Amino acid sequence: MRVLLFTGKGGVGKTSVAAATAVRAAELGHRTMIISTDPAHSLGDSLDLELGQSATQVRQNLWAHEVSALHETERHWQKLHDYATKVFATQGLDDVVAEEVANPPGMDEVASLMWIKHYAERDEHDLLVVDCAPTGETLQLLMFPDAARWWLEKIFPWQRRAMKVARPMLRRMVDVPLPSDEVMASLQDLVLDIEGMKKVLIDTSVTSVRLVLNLEKMVIKEAKRAFTYLSLFGYVTDAVIVNRRLPAKISDPLLRSWSDIQKRYQQEVEQSFQPLPIFQVPLFDEEVVGERMLRKMGQTIYGSADPSQRFYEGSSQRMEKVGSEYILALKVPFADKEAIELSRQDGELFVTLGNYRRDISLPRVLASRQTLGAKIEDGELKIRFGK
Repeated sequence: MRVLLFTGKGGVGKTSVAAATAVRAAELGHRTMIISTDPAHSLGDSLDLELGQSATQVRQNLWAHEVSALHETERHWQKLHDYATKVFATQGLDDVVAEEVANPPGMDEVASLMWIKHYAERDEHDLLVVDCAPTGETLQLLMFPDAARWWLEKIFPWQRRAMKVARPMLRRMVDVPLPSDEVMASLQDLVLDIEGMKKVLIDTSVTSVRLVLNLEKMVIKEAKRAFTYLSLFGYVTDAVIVNRRLPAKISDPLLRSWSDIQKRYQQEVEQSFQPLPIFQVPLFDEEVVGERMLRKMGQTIYGSADPSQRFYEGSSQRMEKVGSEYILALKVPFADKEAIELSRQDGELFVTLGNYRRDISLPRVLASRQTLGAKIEDGELKIRFGK
C-alpha cells in the first residue's frame, strides 16, 4: 500500500489537493482511502459530504474517514486517560475539568495518526491519502516517534523497575495515586504503537510527503523549513504542489500585479526545491467543492501521470567510505552550518536544527569511531568519522 501525506501552511488548500488526489487515484482504479488528521476536519466539506467516525464510501474505489481524535484517544489509551484523570482529581480539580485536561497536548493528533498504522496493517487499500494538520503541527507529530523511542529504550526500563520497588513505600508518603503495572504496560504499548507508525512513515517504498503551497513569501519560507526538517528526520518529499496560480495574461491591474508577484516567487520555488517535480494548480473560476471540481483539480494536477506513483526517490541519509574515514550524509536543504548543533552520547548522535532534535542510532562501524568534523555541502550535512 502507498501512503501520501499532504501538508502545508494553513489556508493553502492542502485539503482540496489531498481530496483531488484521492478522487483522481480512485478514478484510475486504485482502491483509495483518504483520512483527515487535521483537527479542523474540512475533508467532509471538501467532498461536500457528511463524514462520520468510521470510513464512508464516497464512490467506487474511494472511501473517506474523518478521524475523531477524542474517540481514538478513548479507544486506544483509556487506562492512561483514567489514571491521569485520577491524578488531577486528587489535586482538587473538578471531575469534569480533570477529565478534560487528562489528555496531554498533541495526544489527540497522535491518536489520529495511528490510523496510518491501522490501515497499513489491514492492507485493504492500494493507496492511503492523509490530509495532515498544518505544517507546524505535522512536523511536531512526525518528530514525536523519535523522542518516544529514545524514552522507551533508555528511560522506561529503569522507571518501571524503580516504580515496582518504590510503590509500597511511596503509597504511604504521597496522596497521589501511583501508576499500576497495568498503566505502565499501557504506556509501553502506546510508545510501541507510535514506533510502529514511524516504521510505516519512514519506509520510502511506501510513504511520501507532498508539500502544498501558494506563491507567497511567508508560505514559501514555511514550506522550505518543512522540507528541511522532514529531510532531517528521514521523510522523503516526492513533490511540491503550487496551488491557486493566476493566469499569465490578466487585464485587471490589481490581478496583473499579483500575477507578476507570483511569477517572481515561482522562480524561487523552482530553484529552491529542485530536483523535486513541481505541479501547478490554477485558480479556478469556481469553488473546489464536491466530486466534480475535485476530479477537475486532480486531472489538472497530474495530467496523464498516476498520482500514486513516486515522483522522486532520493534518499535522505547515506553512508560512504572515503579513504580511512567514513562520512554520514544527511539531507538538510536550506540549512546553514551555524544553525546545526551536533553532540554524541554512547552510540547515539544528536543533531539539533532550530527547535527540532533528531536522535540517530549510529551503526556499529560509526559508533566505534570519533566524530572528526562536519560541513554542509550541496544541501547535505556531511559528518566525518575516523579513528
